[in-house]
Amino acid sequence: MSIRNSLMAGALALSCVSGLAMAAHAQEEVTITIWSLDKPEQPAFNLAKEFDEKEPGIKVEYRLIQFDDVVSEAMRAYSTGQAPDIIAIDNPDHALFSSRGAFLDLTDRIAKSEVIKPANYFPGPLNSVTWDGKLFGVPKATNTIALYYNADMFKEKGLDPDKPPQTWAELLDAARKLTDPSKNVYGLAFSAKASEEGTFQFLPWAQMGGGSYQKINTDGAVKALETWKTIMDEKLASPDSLTRGQWDSTGTFNSGNAAMAISGPWELNRMSDEAKFDWRVALLPVPEAGAERSSAMGDFNWAIFSNSKHPDEAFKALEYFASQDDKMFEKYGQLPARSDITLPATGNEKKDAALKVFQEQLQYAKARGPHPEWPKISKAIQDAIQAALTGQMTPKDALDQAAETISAVTG
Repeated sequence: MSIRNSLMAGALALSCVSGLAMAAHAQEEVTITIWSLDKPEQPAFNLAKEFDEKEPGIKVEYRLIQFDDVVSEAMRAYSTGQAPDIIAIDNPDHALFSSRGAFLDLTDRIAKSEVIKPANYFPGPLNSVTWDGKLFGVPKATNTIALYYNADMFKEKGLDPDKPPQTWAELLDAARKLTDPSKNVYGLAFSAKASEEGTFQFLPWAQMGGGSYQKINTDGAVKALETWKTIMDEKLASPDSLTRGQWDSTGTFNSGNAAMAISGPWELNRMSDEAKFDWRVALLPVPEAGAERSSAMGDFNWAIFSNSKHPDEAFKALEYFASQDDKMFEKYGQLPARSDITLPATGNEKKDAALKVFQEQLQYAKARGPHPEWPKISKAIQDAIQAALTGQMTPKDALDQAAETISAVTG
């Protein structure tokens, strides 16, 4: 063989080897898909991108979905074998999928993980991914609600801004003193909307009154709804509290037209920019001194679909996401679902003080449910709130009716 032919043969051999290597690499690369509501400036989009770049053997395809479509699209995709590998799901919807076998049981994988440690999570978020004693997901982030108040208005009305309302009676008393129709100021802003937001705001009150979604008509829960009705009847809150969501109702506080507001940490940046007064945050008032505390729990969880063809790679992605929890607030303004993470100081004194309160409140935050029929349970609670606050039924009758509906739903 001539040197020329030898070189050509060598080149051909190298070409074949290179082609085989490329083919092997192509075969080795795994594609996983992720569905989430997060936009490019939010966590999921960026975490997916980072994981894709970090893992050369795993390609990530990300799809942005709309809130109203998450449950229906996800369930349809699962039933037709077209589900993504990973989804970010609203925490009260988690049990719907877990109970139907749609989500992968991660209990054993988590037990072996060096990154995901159940003991590090707040009880509420961890409970939301738990079904039948097993773990079917990993909390993505969390939030809760507390009492914002205008310290300047407190001073003007002779109230001590260093002693915000601790009980429901004190909250009513403060709201009465702070309400000033001549200045178009209401004592309190909150959402009693006939949606999940209304349930989100009311359920903690029922729980602090010794109730639960299974026992929504306890004496304490009835007292909670009676307190809400007093607030509305005495016009201590705007009449459109029945139709406004939390974002809009808190806007009333930011603009100086409400002295107090029940809302969450998602308001901190907007409030820092808009509120031109001394605003502070306190824990939610309880029925009476020493009573059990409770609070709402929001935000999303990660889950892997049980028919994923790449569960190991998908779980590896969840481990990476969890490893970035300590950056969740600093980068995206979202609270990590873990109690072992110390939030970095923001340099904004009011905001830092508020964050400490919200993190304390998270110790008492409870998951909605978990129950696969949560939408129906929540609807019964929403109907009771609306019926009582509009005078169609007494708070007791409204909650008795809700209890019957919930009992029928839960069997």
